[in-house]
Amino acid sequence: MAGGRRTMKALVLAGGTGSRLRPITHTSAKQLVPVANKPVLFYGLEAIRDCGIRDVGIIVGETAAEVRAAVGDGSRFGLSVTYIPQAEPLGLAHCVLIARDYLADDDFLMYLGDNFVIAGIRSFVDDFRARRPDAQILLTKVADPTQFGVAELNAAGRVTGVAEKPSRPKSDLALVGVYMFTPLVHEAVRTLRPSHRGELEITDAVQVLIREHADVSSHVITGYWKDTGRVEDMLECNRMVLENIEPRLRGTADDDSEIVGRVDVAEDVVITRSRLVGPLTIGPGAVVTDSYVGPFTSIGPGCRLEGTEIEYSIVMDRSSIRGVPGIRDSLIGKDVEVSPAAFAPRAHQLIVGDHSRVRLNR
Repeated sequence: MAGGRRTMKALVLAGGTGSRLRPITHTSAKQLVPVANKPVLFYGLEAIRDCGIRDVGIIVGETAAEVRAAVGDGSRFGLSVTYIPQAEPLGLAHCVLIARDYLADDDFLMYLGDNFVIAGIRSFVDDFRARRPDAQILLTKVADPTQFGVAELNAAGRVTGVAEKPSRPKSDLALVGVYMFTPLVHEAVRTLRPSHRGELEITDAVQVLIREHADVSSHVITGYWKDTGRVEDMLECNRMVLENIEPRLRGTADDDSEIVGRVDVAEDVVITRSRLVGPLTIGPGAVVTDSYVGPFTSIGPGCRLEGTEIEYSIVMDRSSIRGVPGIRDSLIGKDVEVSPAAFAPRAHQLIVGDHSRVRLNR
């Protein structure tokens, strides 16, 4: 006990492969892809800290080294982080199973590391602390519930059933990927068998609790939430965060440059003969020359833009774009070079990784 409250931990899942974000995730953890120049995972860790939770176990997989390098011991977030390796992605409930020793007999918050809840989760956690049901799930209404885990509620808001991506959903309430559990969940997890996907499903564990007449409650959010598993989702999250940025100019802009609207320019940025129209953010050490950077764009640290037009896009660390107009709705990874072809014929030269998508104007 601390301050009259039960000890609570958090279990953050950061071991997924991010297949829907390839080729970015061939070389980068999906939880570390930036939104407004901050990794998605960091928003979750900050939300957990803001709930008063300090002890966090992070499930890591094949991108463990990168996640460890980014998060460290957690002290930069006011957290104490323990890493829990998962040899292969065998499901959300499998994460609970392998974290059993770490979680001990404490209540815990389970948080998917690629989730984005713009208003945070404090009210959700406070609700659990006040009532302490056996389990509590975070829900939101969605247009197409067949793509999510779906919950069915009774009139009192108690969960009467859950199903993973049902073909005939019984409600439009999707599981957001944030859960609260008491130690009772460990008994449910031990009884599970792999689903048709070959995974131990957390929805199956919740269903076991319901079947055993445990108290499974729900908390419905009406604010913005997104599973950042696809490029379109990342760009939308980027737009949502940039809507609320504060204008700051810590770098330098010459007299021939124009800055319009909410523009956040980090230290050591040099802007020359360019037009910036916010909301947008530019990371430390970037150089922008003879370019237009339009709304809802994040330019990462150390990037170089020259003779370029770009908007509604994310450009990650140290990438270079020279002499390319009309870039829009794009996600550009780290250390990328984008430039026009050196020859006159109307043609496209493409060097593209596995599972990529390329859209070209005819």
